[in-house]
Amino acid sequence: MSEAAGGASRPRVVVTRRLPAVIERRMSELFDVRLNPEDRPMSAEELRVAVREADVLVATVTDTIDKGVLAQAGPQLRLIANFGNGVDHIDLATARSRGITVTNTPGVLTEDTADLAFALVLMVLRRLPEGERVLRGGHWQGWAPTGLLGRRIEGRRLGIIGMGRIGRALARRARAAGMTIFYHNRHRLPAEVERELDARWFEGLDQMLPRVDVLSVHCPHTPATYHLLSERRLRQLPRHAVVINT
Repeated sequence: MSEAAGGASRPRVVVTRRLPAVIERRMSELFDVRLNPEDRPMSAEELRVAVREADVLVATVTDTIDKGVLAQAGPQLRLIANFGNGVDHIDLATARSRGITVTNTPGVLTEDTADLAFALVLMVLRRLPEGERVLRGGHWQGWAPTGLLGRRIEGRRLGIIGMGRIGRALARRARAAGMTIFYHNRHRLPAEVERELDARWFEGLDQMLPRVDVLSVHCPHTPATYHLLSERRLRQLPRHAVVINT
């Protein structure tokens, strides 16, 4: 804690990356804040310095906060506020053992992430990046019947691994575009949700993979999901299939 005007103490907050200006201004009003003037990830040494002096660390997915970093944490560090949903980059067990609370922001990026995932589906199937490169490179010579032929979205089979909030949001977008929805999840969705999404569940991933044109991955990185898409499983996909690593 540092002392503000009038003798009141303010928590010392270290922010590891640049945030929107309005947020940084408000944080500066409320806290003794240390901002990162360069929008680049902190090094391991910079993170160790940060946790030694901070009451609160505002971290992002680009920060690896492992056991070695947390070993340098001062006794005053009580909160790691993660800017985002995933916390794979934080050693939660070590944080818990040191009495440090870790928070995240689940749900705030569900629709945005689904937008980007579906945009990637469109970009790859319709070959949009290739067309942009041709145009910007000055190679466009006019329309041709076979020029940059892509694949129609309607009727394509989308396989979703992990039917959580983002997976379901993607399914809604894909269904509206006329895609057929397959999914693999640890637990089957309620029947009413399956009807809403017009989605078919595959208990076995090996049974779903050979049937899809597009595969979108929406599961967290855990020991259980590590190498879930192994070489053997990737070979089960049709040769034309596209994988979206959401």
